[in-house]
Amino acid sequence: MDVMPRTVPALRWVGFAPYAMVSAVHVVALAMDATPTAAVTKMLLMPLLAVGVLWAARDRARGIPIALLLAAITLSWLGDETGVFFAFAPEIPGMLLFFGLAHLAYIWLFLRHLTRRSVHGWWLAYAAWWVAMLAVLVPHLGVLTVAVAGYGLVLGGTALSAARCTAITTVGGVFFLASDSILAFRLFLPEAMPDWTSPLVMLTYCLGQGLLAAGVLGALGRSRG
Repeated sequence: MDVMPRTVPALRWVGFAPYAMVSAVHVVALAMDATPTAAVTKMLLMPLLAVGVLWAARDRARGIPIALLLAAITLSWLGDETGVFFAFAPEIPGMLLFFGLAHLAYIWLFLRHLTRRSVHGWWLAYAAWWVAMLAVLVPHLGVLTVAVAGYGLVLGGTALSAARCTAITTVGGVFFLASDSILAFRLFLPEAMPDWTSPLVMLTYCLGQGLLAAGVLGALGRSRG
């Protein structure tokens, strides 16, 4: 009896195992203040996620959707490592730039290639989130007010457009938005954020990025299957 149709789909996700393992090590390292380990594992996160995507898509025509997904992952990596790769420039504006571009790639991917349902009340929830975040943060943003407000729009745009794809991408978008929301408070209101929120930022980030990638691949697989 031919069992390949049942085993191949499961094997397709094996490529995400290194990303999952390194993500776990990274979050634990942050929780334990193991700074060198946290730095190394952080640098590995997005490249390993890209490897997982390429493995899962290895037997399919990659095309524009996979290219956009890989572009979003690569730009996220540059955002993660702005302080390392662009040490000569201010870190926070660089992070906003690269992650903003990553979100634009995600929005393009979801709206142009993967939209399959309406968002119902999601747009209202994300609009309320954006207004509430700015109401709290604006007094602390200074010259970054416009940049942070614009970044909030594209971050919310990723979450909203992800909600138009599948349940997995919807949850991924929520985790990504939660991660950046916590990070914003850590950056601009550090006195209000306890130490345990540092690993929480990365836990939600790793989950968000991983679920967005898995959701995209799953949606593409169904549309072509």
